[in-house]
Amino acid sequence: MTTILVTGGTGVLGRPLTERLRADGHEVRVLSRHAQPYAVDLVAGGSGLDAAVAGVDTIVHCASSPRGGDEQAAANLIAAARRASVDHLVYISIVGVDRVPFGYYRTKLAVERLVEESGLGWTILRATQFHDLLVMLFQILSKPPVMLLPAGVSDQPVAVAEVADRLADLAVGAPAGRVDDMGGPEVLTFPELARAYLTATGRRRPLVNVPLFGKAYRAFRAGGHLTPERAVGKGTFGEHLAARFGRGRKVG
Repeated sequence: MTTILVTGGTGVLGRPLTERLRADGHEVRVLSRHAQPYAVDLVAGGSGLDAAVAGVDTIVHCASSPRGGDEQAAANLIAAARRASVDHLVYISIVGVDRVPFGYYRTKLAVERLVEESGLGWTILRATQFHDLLVMLFQILSKPPVMLLPAGVSDQPVAVAEVADRLADLAVGAPAGRVDDMGGPEVLTFPELARAYLTATGRRRPLVNVPLFGKAYRAFRAGGHLTPERAVGKGTFGEHLAARFGRGRKVG
């Protein structure tokens, strides 16, 4: 049995990861800002972080915030892991962080470098976007009477439970460095994905493709965030929508 600390263990990815690890018989500590007994703000650090890390074999770092602070949080976590002589640090990143000059992606890439230079045994997995993230995006975009979409952009969503399973396997193995990317089973255009969402939720909205500007947009159009050669996920976006909203599965 391995003692594993999961940062962000109450989040979208951390929760199924924690459940999987516990089901496999491992002792799991959940670290988040509000989860006792390891309620820790990683950006602030402090003695609570040292207590959470003490005696841990492996850390799986899932905590992240688009609002900022990820680099400081990772630096604090790495310092605590060094003090505790943790054997293995596993980090979940995003496909394309080295190809798409988007602010949040740049931060994730910076954290990858901190992990690589930490002096700890490390593993980094990059995955494409989760199904739920697209649902959240389409919930926002479908509020106006017309649904505006970024022209020429596709996505390759992956099931969060499958990423959790992959992370669980990596967490109990030896440090492996940068492992193969993990992508969803289909690359679909934004109109295809949006139509599937509208059908599943029983909504009707005209779709308008809007050309955007900037280096990040051009990189997204070029597919920098995709990994079609690593389409190893099984669950499709249509199946996710059917399970969540109870309507048809077909996408396209």
